[in-house]
Amino acid sequence: MMMIVHPFIVVENCKDEIKYYQHVLGGNIEILRKQGEEVYNADLHADGTVIKFADTRAAKPVLQGDYVRVFLKIETEEKFRSIYGQFSESGTVNTEVYEAPFNGLLAIVTDRNGVCWVLSYYRS
Repeated sequence: MMMIVHPFIVVENCKDEIKYYQHVLGGNIEILRKQGEEVYNADLHADGTVIKFADTRAAKPVLQGDYVRVFLKIETEEKFRSIYGQFSESGTVNTEVYEAPFNGLLAIVTDRNGVCWVLSYYRS
């Protein structure tokens, strides 16, 4: 039996913030639970990966960032640089892009919601 792991990100204003992540990462949004216009739970399906989201009202208590980092292996250098640029534009760069020992690029960015992303691109 295989275990599947999905990142689970808690944000304020899930309805708008999942659109931000869709803009950066691409993919399609699936609303799972809402009350009126408020979105409490949603999934972002992007490049074969599912990232789960919850609004702070649906996932209390929460500490910003919750000491979890999301490792994202990106297929092309162009997409790597695009995601890095968009997250760093409204977030904080923890580690600038550098040539990693595995023949690729690595960077660490905390986005505007306090989620820490380890971005990687492996050259073939």
